[in-house]
Amino acid sequence: MREILCVTGMVLKQTPIGEYDRRICLLTKERGKISAFVRGARKPGNRFAAATNPFAFGTFKLFEGRDSYTVSEVDIQNYFEELMTDYVGAYYGMYFAEVADYYTRENNDERDMLKLLYQSLRALCAPSLPNPLVKCVFELKAIAVNGEFPGVPQHRKLAESTVYALKYIEASTVEKLYTFTVTEEVLEELTAVAEEYTKYFMDRKFKSLEILKTLC
Repeated sequence: MREILCVTGMVLKQTPIGEYDRRICLLTKERGKISAFVRGARKPGNRFAAATNPFAFGTFKLFEGRDSYTVSEVDIQNYFEELMTDYVGAYYGMYFAEVADYYTRENNDERDMLKLLYQSLRALCAPSLPNPLVKCVFELKAIAVNGEFPGVPQHRKLAESTVYALKYIEASTVEKLYTFTVTEEVLEELTAVAEEYTKYFMDRKFKSLEILKTLC
């Protein structure tokens, strides 16, 4: 009898395999980023279909094979349905998932990145928080979680509130990250810093970000 592995995580992306199956990329607390096959997920009415969508967060029971995992059961706690009906918000979320995919590896401790992704998707669903602010905070904190955040840039003249926000983003726990708003001036400065840092530390193009730029 094959051993069953139970992991808590979120679907970052899914890929069709064959006629009826899907392969999902999961960011998990226990094993970092892993891939798993979901048999029959593309069949009409399949019970696993919704659980293979990006942003699905919950518990996944997996059979561990020699080269891959296969999903046997799922218990989804949050589908982030709000993003499914918000076209722009969904692309922000897909961009966040792409960044998480870029930064994470299998068998690494990726709990902080998983928490950041989860809380950032929740922030996208909060009407009180503008999406561009959530994006800045996510990008800067992702760099910090990866141990690369260089601190407040010394070559830029920034408002005192911007400096405070940057220091807060770096030092804050993920759970308390999205507890502030800023003025338009501060948001512009945060955006400029985030763009500079992401260009330097994430040296690649993200498809969802390119699409997002055409929508906003």
